[in-house]
Amino acid sequence: MLVIFDLDGTLLNTLEDLCNSCNHTLASYGFPTHSLYSYRYFVGDGMRKLIERSLPEDKRTVDTMERVYSDFLSYYQEHKMDKTAPYAGIRQTLEILQAKGVKIAVASNKAHEAMDALMRHYFPSIQFTAVFGKRPNVPVKPDPSIIFDILHIAKTPQKEAWYVGDTATDMLTASNAGLRKIGVLWGFRNRIELEQAGADIIISDPKELLTIVL
Repeated sequence: MLVIFDLDGTLLNTLEDLCNSCNHTLASYGFPTHSLYSYRYFVGDGMRKLIERSLPEDKRTVDTMERVYSDFLSYYQEHKMDKTAPYAGIRQTLEILQAKGVKIAVASNKAHEAMDALMRHYFPSIQFTAVFGKRPNVPVKPDPSIIFDILHIAKTPQKEAWYVGDTATDMLTASNAGLRKIGVLWGFRNRIELEQAGADIIISDPKELLTIVL
């Protein structure tokens, strides 16, 4: 059995660090900043899309987005663990799944270079089968390529894998990959979005995963 998790909004509450880093970068260019709540809907489709959504519409040129993205990424790399923390019960749930022989992986639209340090810092006891973020020449979710790469590494068929996430993008990713999909309510979005995106099961506590998967 394999359980693939989204990262932001599913394993880790990263919203405040993303918000603070993006607002810091926007302010350095003299652009308007945004509320923490707004960032719940800016994130989920990769960091470049986060920057695009945060910029004023008349500033979304390729050159401006690239410069702001580069500065944001540099600042975020230094501040990605200022406020970030696992959601309550996540560490314990992962440890139980691992102890029961379930393979655990992560598929995120977050920049791949930010992933390893976060996993080592927050989940040192978990032996992840694979941890993938946004990589060069690999399309972002909801394209299923990242899921197929993980299934190949894990040597696990689709029928023996679950995908767990907090957004419509996650549910569409799982559908596109032919995986069963679990939506979580402790993340950045709500039940209506998850239901409309076709979640097979929706849970409000990480421990519920244990009764589903084991």
